[in-house]
Order: sequence, then C-alpha cells, then structure tokens
Amino acid sequence: MVSNVVVLSDIHGVLPALEAVLAEPDVRSAERIVLTGDILSGPQPVEVFDTLLGLGERVVWVRGNADRELVEIRRDGKAIPEIPVSEWAAGQLREEHVGLLEGMASTARLGIEGLGEVLFCHATPRDDEEVVLVDSRPARWEEVLAGLDPAVTTVVCGHTHMPFSRLTHGVTVVNAGSIGMPYGRRGAPWLRLGPGIEMRHTEYDYEVAVARIAAESTFPDAAAWADEYVYSRNSERDALAAFGPRDGR
Repeated sequence: MVSNVVVLSDIHGVLPALEAVLAEPDVRSAERIVLTGDILSGPQPVEVFDTLLGLGERVVWVRGNADRELVEIRRDGKAIPEIPVSEWAAGQLREEHVGLLEGMASTARLGIEGLGEVLFCHATPRDDEEVVLVDSRPARWEEVLAGLDPAVTTVVCGHTHMPFSRLTHGVTVVNAGSIGMPYGRRGAPWLRLGPGIEMRHTEYDYEVAVARIAAESTFPDAAAWADEYVYSRNSERDALAAFGPRDGR
C-alpha cells in the first residue's frame, strides 16, 4: 500500500503544461504518478512521452481512447479526419513508442493509505470512451459501475476534461480533469491521493506556452490548437452540452 500518489490525466501532448505540473513539490515527491490516459494526442507527443518515460518506475500508465487510436492509425491505417492532430501525432511517434502504447493496460489498481483500493481508468472501468458526467443520472452511474469489485472504494478517471468528485452507489468517483486541454478554466488540474483526495490546480505562463508550442511543434495548426486549448476557449457549459447526449440523457 502506498501513501502519496498523484494523478495526471489527458495531457494531450502539451509539454509546457506537463512541465509545470511536474515541477510541483508534491508531484516531485510522489511515490507513484498515475497517468489516466490520452497522454499523447496533441502537438508535442514525442517530447511528452520521453519526459514521462524519464520518470522511470514511479509512473503507472493507463491507456486512453486517444492513445489506443494512435496505435490503430499506425498499425491499421485508421483515419480520423475530424481530429487531424491525432493523425499527425501518430506519425511522429517512434516505433518503440507505439509498442509501449500497445502494451498499456486500460485500468490500474493501487491500495492507497486512507482510501483503500483505488481503480484508475480513462473513461469508465469498463470502457475507454463512454461518457459519465458529474450530473449523470444515478441509473447511468449504476450501469457503468456494474461489475466493479466491491473492494474498490474509489474510481479515478479523466476523459471529459472537467474535474469533479461525486459519491454514487457507495463509490467515490473522481475526475482528474485535463492537463493539456482543460474545459472551463485555464491551467492544469491534477489530483493528490493519500490519505484523502485533494483536487489541485497549477497555473503557468499561458502566453509563453502558446508561443513555445507554435515554435517547437511541426503540427501545421499548432498555433491555433494551442490558442484554443491552452487558453481554455471551451467553457464547461459548452463541454457539458456536447457530452450530454453521449451519457444517454
């Protein structure tokens, strides 16, 4: 059982945001750094992957739907024309990166002091892209948590890019938000676990970050992409409206 865990989710290949979070004292001292998916699909995938690999065995990797899709693009020639940054990012990865993504699990589990058994996933414990939101109906939560080991007290996820904490059906569900593509608020949200649950938020220099991404990434639309997501141009209301139909409402 560990006592000091941090969770970073939905980095989406944004190196300046990742670097800002990794510089936090509580992140530097963490026993484990859990990544809950969608790590690379963005303008700096190789730089982000290599930075995280450099952290060694402290990192617990969980693959998200966007990471899975990068493998499918490379291995199967899958096309995702509506997400051009994903097709571009897949082409940037080294073969060793693709192999590592292929081998990543879709969930992870840790015993954490003060919390007990914690399950980490990207979207839900059973699926890497289905949607649940802070205001999803109880019946929807019952559906997506069906089959969960009764020993699990807490589920930590990402995917929808909006942090929240909710108790439902005897399980605490915590969404870590998105470091690289936050909705509703600028900055990089993350979690610290043990003995309780702390929702944390890191500010950094957004203007410098956008300029860096525009200068350093070879993605053709890097400047516009960075402006939209680093500055969090999408409100939480926009995101809830877009995601709402996907949670069955």
